[in-house]
Amino acid sequence: MRAWKVRGVASVQLLVDLAAEHGLGTADCLRGSGIAAESLEDPLCEVEASQELAVVRNLVRVLGHIPGIGLEAGRRYRITGYGIFGYALLSSLSLRSAVEYAIRNLDLTFALTHFQVANVPDGLFVGVDDRGLPKDCRRFLVERDTASAAALCRQLLAKPVPARRTSFHFERPAYARLFEEVFLGPVLFGDPVQGMVLGTEWADLPLPHADERTARLCQEQCREILDRRRVRTRMSERVRQHLLRPRAGAEMEKVAAELGLTARTLRRHLVAEGTSFRQLVDEVRATLAEEMLAHRMTVEEVAERLGYADGSSFVHAFKRWKGVSPRTYRQRAALGASKS
Repeated sequence: MRAWKVRGVASVQLLVDLAAEHGLGTADCLRGSGIAAESLEDPLCEVEASQELAVVRNLVRVLGHIPGIGLEAGRRYRITGYGIFGYALLSSLSLRSAVEYAIRNLDLTFALTHFQVANVPDGLFVGVDDRGLPKDCRRFLVERDTASAAALCRQLLAKPVPARRTSFHFERPAYARLFEEVFLGPVLFGDPVQGMVLGTEWADLPLPHADERTARLCQEQCREILDRRRVRTRMSERVRQHLLRPRAGAEMEKVAAELGLTARTLRRHLVAEGTSFRQLVDEVRATLAEEMLAHRMTVEEVAERLGYADGSSFVHAFKRWKGVSPRTYRQRAALGASKS
């Protein structure tokens, strides 16, 4: 996963809306993400990929049993939700040029998987690389990101675009028919190659809103956005990276000193980014705790690794983060894995 990448909040809003339709409240959906509910209404708000991943994991933990929930999420993405990047795609000369531009500038998308593009004899291959994605939400993210890619292709051409073929690493699920509805063509499962092929007859079609001048202007603005994001190193990211180091301390004064700041300056930077040191500590600890519990470590072992005085202190903190005990969380995770 392209960790720590910054993106707009529109994707999180979409996930929260989807979760609400299935009975999962906003607070539960955002739990542990460090994203404030009111920030969802701010079109200029930006979040990190790790924060969106926390939302995805909350959604999958509760709603992952719903057949094709990832596909349902992906079908909801609209090109207008991508801002100026969406207009850059719309004004591209052809579907091929739009897809190639999108994959060259993947950091402007909401994808958490990694895409590659290559010309093949019968069309344009869009490969999907899910290495690095957490196992507990890998299927959801692959479904979501491929379905959203297919939806965007249809929106770019303003007509259905059947894939010549689409293939996935995972075995054929019970809801396989839903994939055919999304990709409008043959779908293969248990395939060593993962991705979809757009036929040449579709890839080279001119887009209805193609305009070379508009495309250049939009692409220039996209470059400025990327440059701004890449130059700016968010303080919250630096703190998270510090907290993820082995045996890293969780005292604000010590972390600030190691970053060359006073605690007061660090606090001011984090407030400006809409978070706090305590929120970041909780977020990192919650993420690490999930991974350790998934690896069958005992509650006492996890508590010790995370620096808690005893198991009961860790259990209390975990309930605050996730709303359930570590034991219940592990049971639900195991049940979800057995159903997938």
